[in-house]
Amino acid sequence: MHTLEAFNRALFLSINATPATPRWQIETALTIANDFIYLIPVLLALLWLFGDGRQRAAAVRACCVALLALGFNQLIGMVWMHPRPFMIGLGHTFTEHVPDPSFPSDHATVFASIALTFLLAGLRRSGVLVALAGVLIAWARVRIGVHFPFDMIGAVGVACVAYVLIEPLWVRAGDALMRILIALYRKLLAWPIDRGWLAP
Repeated sequence: MHTLEAFNRALFLSINATPATPRWQIETALTIANDFIYLIPVLLALLWLFGDGRQRAAAVRACCVALLALGFNQLIGMVWMHPRPFMIGLGHTFTEHVPDPSFPSDHATVFASIALTFLLAGLRRSGVLVALAGVLIAWARVRIGVHFPFDMIGAVGVACVAYVLIEPLWVRAGDALMRILIALYRKLLAWPIDRGWLAP
């Protein structure tokens, strides 16, 4: 076995829960692993509906980075099928999951993409919060047995590549895209905007 893969598996086993792990710890990990992802659309929606121009632009750019990164994940999975731990009988799994490629983690990719974009856009507080949540979700998904630790490191790498590719496109077309989106938003939600319930 390759040295890196052996280390990946050993690190997984050191984090992965066992039947002896207290049930409350497993339930906590399951909640983080399965439900924290919903924080992302909520945060992006709040930034759009109540944020200023900089926050809205960061939210849209973060979506672009995350979508491109997820596309890369699909391509990587097609080229290199790295099995999940339960597919090779390693460790313990505490939730059902389809036997698709483990590398890179889609959940971690989304959090890394959003956090990176926010931090580089100057939204430090939001970026740090998303990054911390991403660390928790990465730990939790290894803890419950559906990912290896290196799946999370790979996710960060993919997010960085996606950001580098999106950035020059955003410089060229970002302002035009934002004008279109804001015009559409103001037209569709004119009623609550006029009443001051949403940011114009």
